[in-house]
Amino acid sequence: MRKLLGIALLTFLLVIGWSVLLFNNRPSVAADYGSRLFQSHQYDRPIASGAIAQTPAQEVKAQEVTYGTLNKKPITGYLARPTNATKPLPGLIVIHEWWGLNDNIKTMTRRLAGEGYTALAVDLFNGQVADNPQQAKKQVQTAANQTQQLKENIQQAYQYLEKNQEATKIGSIGWCFGGSWSLNTALLLPKQLDAAVIYYGGDLKTDPKQLRPLEMPILGIFGALDDNPSVKTVRAFESALKSLDKPAEIYVYEGADHAFANPSGTRYNAKAAEDAWEKTSAFLNKHLKG
Repeated sequence: MRKLLGIALLTFLLVIGWSVLLFNNRPSVAADYGSRLFQSHQYDRPIASGAIAQTPAQEVKAQEVTYGTLNKKPITGYLARPTNATKPLPGLIVIHEWWGLNDNIKTMTRRLAGEGYTALAVDLFNGQVADNPQQAKKQVQTAANQTQQLKENIQQAYQYLEKNQEATKIGSIGWCFGGSWSLNTALLLPKQLDAAVIYYGGDLKTDPKQLRPLEMPILGIFGALDDNPSVKTVRAFESALKSLDKPAEIYVYEGADHAFANPSGTRYNAKAAEDAWEKTSAFLNKHLKG
């Protein structure tokens, strides 16, 4: 009897030991997210693709601004608005890719401002900008381990546009890592945000319970060749929104891969990017200016 009890106890301890070992060696959420983005970008580089940089539709002025503080340190972003603007405009929270707040995002911020917005490009990487996938992966993993700080960052960006810039309405737009965070911004501000644009954000929520609080219209732009998110995940996201009767426009571009709208990367697809821009412009005009 004692022998049987001893064997049972040993078996129990072995099971517990293996469970602890497996749990401790399981990739963290941050590591997993960074790895998935790395797989999507491992052969990509933030270098000029040869595409002509799109100039703003009207003259804009842009500058670095402090839009908040975290841990008693200032958060610096990039603000652009039409030069001739004489009254408050709709605002946009512009969220960078996994490379960081680089020249491409600043160019896109000026282009958005040229459409008649006060556009604020936030910095979720504390000033770090990557020029290779390995560095970008580390940035993403660091940020993913500081979710609460990222939320506070976004919250202060919204308040800056609302109070300092007196924005009439406020939307969000992001690409890649920023696409995921455009959705996170919508979930963080489900009643305040007026529109959200998601360009190939890999961290899509597909559970209707998570998406239920959303009250703003959503535009989703994705590539059919992308696996982060996959088309299957995109359709599940679309289905969940439709089941909740949420206003959403979801587009999947054939022949387009992850980061296809980035003219400073190796994945740029001009035809898809130009069509996506037209849809983005019309969507923002309808929901932020209407």
